[in-house]
Amino acid sequence: MMTNDTATRMERIRARLETALSPLECVLEDDSARHRGHAGAASGGGHYNLRIISSQFEGLRLVMRHRLVYDSVHDMMHNEIHALAIVALAPSEVV
Repeated sequence: MMTNDTATRMERIRARLETALSPLECVLEDDSARHRGHAGAASGGGHYNLRIISSQFEGLRLVMRHRLVYDSVHDMMHNEIHALAIVALAPSEVV
């Protein structure tokens, strides 16, 4: 069940990604329920899965793509976001 806090947090994450990366697609899923009892969940930070397609990823290695994503939400890491699983694609890689 998604609480208002969780929905607001996800909206803020999406807004930051959209501002920083102008994605063609941005699918963010809250996977926190599967991690209840996990040590990181105790801090209140959520677990999220992200699939993002952005032209800014063209020609970049995976580590640089992830860096761009993390840079856009850096101040939310470790307190609001405990884990972020990322699939970052360039438009040319999407079939």
